[in-house]
Amino acid sequence: MIDDPNYKETRRTRMRDFRILYILLSVVFMAGCSSRSLRNFYTPGDTVEEDKYAMSRFIPSAFIVPEKLETKEFRLRMLSIDDVDRDFEAVTSSSDYLSKVWPETGWPNGLTLRQNLIDLGWHEKEFQNRTSFAYTMVTLDESKVLGCVYFFPPTKAGYDVEIFMWVRASELAKGLDQRLFDVVQSWTDSEWPFKNPAYPGRLISWEDWKRLPGL
Repeated sequence: MIDDPNYKETRRTRMRDFRILYILLSVVFMAGCSSRSLRNFYTPGDTVEEDKYAMSRFIPSAFIVPEKLETKEFRLRMLSIDDVDRDFEAVTSSSDYLSKVWPETGWPNGLTLRQNLIDLGWHEKEFQNRTSFAYTMVTLDESKVLGCVYFFPPTKAGYDVEIFMWVRASELAKGLDQRLFDVVQSWTDSEWPFKNPAYPGRLISWEDWKRLPGL
């Protein structure tokens, strides 16, 4: 038996990295072998059903997806596996509020760091595949996750994108949620190709949204 503490720490690090690699390879495998389910949007906590979400041409092939959006108080950029710890802290510290962002899904109750890593890997792969776009909202020094913004393919007739967003609960009283919403609306109108964006739970109530005909 080797008692060298440096050896033990190196071994633990390698085992952790191997587990992370295994999870990420699983995500990539799904992306390559199940393009139908991967291309269909599902909200956090939702269960993917084969025919629940219709496939569609989400964005023009020539459209250059924005890499980021920066204001004087925050930055939006692609959500990735590198954000797993800070994203997990932001989500779990705001779970009571976030459970109302997507009502009836149960998210993020019971979320684990492992499951969050899987979710972020899924979001990152979808971004690469241009099938949905998840942006993390961070402070300008990248020290804290403030929220997220999501662009998903439409599931209701009459819309060409569904846009969701949230900010951490500690920022609600400071008005950050409304400022983010204003910025995203302006950004969508000026930089994205969508003509009829939907903001479920914001510009249309969830009750009215559920009554709309699906695609």
